[in-house]
Amino acid sequence: MSQELFKITGKIALVTGSTHGLGKAMAMGLGKAGAIIIVNGNSSQDKIDIAVAEYKKEGILAYGYKFNVADEKEVIEAIKKIETEIGNIDILVNNAGIIKRTPLVDMEVKDFKQVVDIDLVSPFIVSKHVVRGMMNRKEGKIINICSMMSELGRNSVGAYAAAKGGLVMLTKNMATEWARFNIQINGIGPGYFAISQTEPIRGDGHPFNDFIINRTPAKKWGDPEDLAGAAIFLASKASNFVNGHILYVDGGILATIGKPSNEE
Repeated sequence: MSQELFKITGKIALVTGSTHGLGKAMAMGLGKAGAIIIVNGNSSQDKIDIAVAEYKKEGILAYGYKFNVADEKEVIEAIKKIETEIGNIDILVNNAGIIKRTPLVDMEVKDFKQVVDIDLVSPFIVSKHVVRGMMNRKEGKIINICSMMSELGRNSVGAYAAAKGGLVMLTKNMATEWARFNIQINGIGPGYFAISQTEPIRGDGHPFNDFIINRTPAKKWGDPEDLAGAAIFLASKASNFVNGHILYVDGGILATIGKPSNEE
């Protein structure tokens, strides 16, 4: 019975921004749990093709689609194509995002708007056009990838934090409107994870590595598989009565104010 709760075999999962990083880690987890993965990116078809090959190497059934999640016309066309060629989307993970590390006083308005468009508006666009099918079928899972910056401030990431904070409330309002159709809409707020993008700053003695280890009660960077587990939970029957919730996978960072560097 317990294994059946987490079974997602044959479910079609669209994971935006899944050619690399945490999006790829979550998509890999869903795929290894049996889901069919729709890989999305917008940089180049070659990058998507390489990612699809990497999924297939792990025994995952995967297909790649290049489209801009912030362009409604492209999103509509891509969803129609996916549903025609592969099937109905059962699971949507709104992961695609960008960050621009610029102090607010120096940030151009166009750059602020770009971050908000991709990190906040695009989950609305993609969800709006995927959820119609879920509503008709009376079943579906939507997972919005939030952030610890949905709750905390940090120098130079004001636009990102504003967008991710807004994504929390968008998630709650999606649940408010769509839960009655047996659709579960939740969020994941990742902490700091040991992935290729963070490798240069994870060495012993690196100031940021020391900061994260000191700030995290678990005393380590997250393992991508930990994030995959959260995604599987929110994508499966195990979360059928969980709605409008943000699951922070952060090793306990948000649970504490931290401690002085000289304190054991």
